[in-house]
Amino acid sequence: MKKAIMFLIAVYSLAFLNVARAAESRVVQIGVNDVYVPAGFDRSSDVYAIASGVFPNGCYEWSHAEVIHTSNFHHEVRMLANVSQGMCIMVLVPFSQEIKLGKFEQGKHALKFVNGDGTYIEKNIDIE
Repeated sequence: MKKAIMFLIAVYSLAFLNVARAAESRVVQIGVNDVYVPAGFDRSSDVYAIASGVFPNGCYEWSHAEVIHTSNFHHEVRMLANVSQGMCIMVLVPFSQEIKLGKFEQGKHALKFVNGDGTYIEKNIDIE
């Protein structure tokens, strides 16, 4: 019985530790290494891209992508991650994420995937 109580205390302590860690996180802009934009979209399609990269350690977790339509045919995408404070496993963590860009007008569109350091990857897509 004493071991069961000690086990429950340990489980609850870990649960509270995780809640505290979540409260101490911040959102940062991250970079990507590669972007794949499939072809074959038309005006009625929801356009998407697949971005992949590497988080610098285990404290990073994918949050979301911000899509800014600077004009009807130019779009900027910024990827964001939550970074928790505290002890982290110090290994590179690969990620691959689908990014929904919305519906585009017919024509040629420029997609700029902006990294946290100001560099970017630019892709073009033709919408039929």
